[in-house]
Amino acid sequence: MKRFLSILFMAILAIAITLASNATKIFSNASQETAVVSLVNDAIIDQNITSVNEQEKMIYKLYDAGVLVGVLEDLTPIRDVLESAYSIEFSEIFPNKDIYLGEDLYIAQELSYYDFEDISSQIADYIRNRDVYTVQAYSVEFSNENGIYANIFVDNLDIYQEALTEYLGYFVDSDDLMALLNHQEPNALTTYGTRDVSFEIKQTITTSETYAPSNQVFTTKEQVLEFLEYGDNTVREYYTVQEFDTVAGVGSKNYGLSATQVMNINSDIINSVDQVLEVGTQLCVSYFTPVIDVIVYKENMKREPVYSTETLYVEDPTIREGQEEIRQAGQAGSQNSLYLERWENGILISGELQSSVVTIQPVQEIIARGTMVIPGVGTGTFRWPVDNPTISCGWGCYATHRAIDIQNMYDRYGSLYAADRGTVIVNSYHSINGYYMIIDHGNGYQTYYGHMNTPGYFEVGQTVDKGDVIGQIGMTGLASGPHVHFFILENGERRNPCDGFLPCYG
Repeated sequence: MKRFLSILFMAILAIAITLASNATKIFSNASQETAVVSLVNDAIIDQNITSVNEQEKMIYKLYDAGVLVGVLEDLTPIRDVLESAYSIEFSEIFPNKDIYLGEDLYIAQELSYYDFEDISSQIADYIRNRDVYTVQAYSVEFSNENGIYANIFVDNLDIYQEALTEYLGYFVDSDDLMALLNHQEPNALTTYGTRDVSFEIKQTITTSETYAPSNQVFTTKEQVLEFLEYGDNTVREYYTVQEFDTVAGVGSKNYGLSATQVMNINSDIINSVDQVLEVGTQLCVSYFTPVIDVIVYKENMKREPVYSTETLYVEDPTIREGQEEIRQAGQAGSQNSLYLERWENGILISGELQSSVVTIQPVQEIIARGTMVIPGVGTGTFRWPVDNPTISCGWGCYATHRAIDIQNMYDRYGSLYAADRGTVIVNSYHSINGYYMIIDHGNGYQTYYGHMNTPGYFEVGQTVDKGDVIGQIGMTGLASGPHVHFFILENGERRNPCDGFLPCYG
C-alpha cells in the first residue's frame, strides 16, 4: 500500500460534474444556499452544508455508478478502508499489489466554497458494505481486423507467457519453438521427419497495466492455458477408454481426431501418442475452440514410392491369345520428397512439394501377351491406393479394426486407385463401410476399398489395370473423415497391407 496516495490521485477521474451554483463565489445568498443544500441531500447519504467560506478549497466527491454518495474533505477514510480490505482479503492472494475501489465507484475532485458535514464513517461503511474492489493487474487483449474480441486479466505477465509458450508447444516442436522464440534457425533436416520453420499468431495480442475486479484476475498458468484452449466455452465431451484402445484409435472413433490432437487435449494424462491407455480412463474428445489461431509452417522430408510408367505389353506370336508371360517384373522405386506444409491449430491445411530426389529408380513391368486386352491377373505387388498417403488409423488401432485407414494428406477427396491389376467382383454398399469395391487379382490376392464417396467407376466383371482410377475417397457409411478402409486378402485370409505389401515407412 506504499504507493496508495500517488496511485489514488492518479486514478481519480476528472468528472465534469460542476454545479452551476458552485461556478460563482457564494457568500450568504439564501436562495443559492437552499439550492445547494437540496442538491447535497439528493445524494445516497444525507449530508448538510455547515458553512460558506470566502476562499475555495479542495473537496472529494464519491460516486457510485454516476450517483453521488457523499462529500469528503480528505481521502483518509478511503485509504483506511482500502488498507484494511487489502490486509484481510487480498494480501495473500495478491502480495505486493495495490487495490482500489470497485469499477462503479470513483472519486471526482473539485474546488468548493462550502464546508460539509463529516460523514466519513458512513462513507467508509458504504464502501465496506459494497465489498467490491479492483486489484492491480495486467490486461491481455486479443484483437483482429474488427477490433478487440476478447480480453483477460492476469496477476502477472509471467503466468501469461508461460501459458502461451505451453500452448504453442501443442503445435510447434519444443526444440524448434525455443529456437524460433530466440530468433534462431531450427536445425536443418538430415533425415526423414519434420521441422517447424516458422509460426505466427493470426491475431494481435497486447498487454497493459490496469486495475481489474479481483474475481476476474487469473492467478495461475492453468487458468490462462484453459482460456487459450477453449475461451469461454465450458462444454466438454468425454470418452471412456475400452480394452485394446490406442491413442490413435480413440481419435479415430471420436470425430477423426489425430493421435496428436488426442494427446494435446489430454496433456495432463497422455504424454506420448504411443502411450498404453488404462481401461476406464476418461479422455476429453472435444477439440480446442481456441481464442487465437496458431499458423505453423513445417518442412516434411519423407520417403515416397515412385512408380514406373505404364506396363509395357509386347505381342509375342508364340504365346496363345489370352495368355501372358511376365518378361520383367515391375518394382516400385523410391524418392526423398520435401514438402512445405501449412498447419492451423494443429490441423493440416495444405502441403506443397518443394523438391524431390529419386533414390531408387523404379523398374518397368514388361509382359508378353497375345492380345491387346489388359490381363486380369495381378502382378503380386501392390501400390498405394491414394496419392500422398498417410495412415490415420493403423491395423488394430482399436478393437476389431483389421484394416488400415489411408488418407490423401493434401487432397482429402482425391482419386482412388486399383492397387494391382484384376477383375472387379464386388461394387456395392454396406451400412458400416459405405460404398466399397473388391478386386480379385487372379493370383490368390484380393483387395478391399471401403468408404468410397460414390459407387465405384467399374462394373462387376470388368478388368482394371494397376493404377486405374476406380473411384473417389469418401466417408460413406460410418466414418469420421474421408479415407479409404483398405486391406488385402491372401487366399481368403485378411492381411495387414503394411506387412510387406506396401512401403509403410515410419
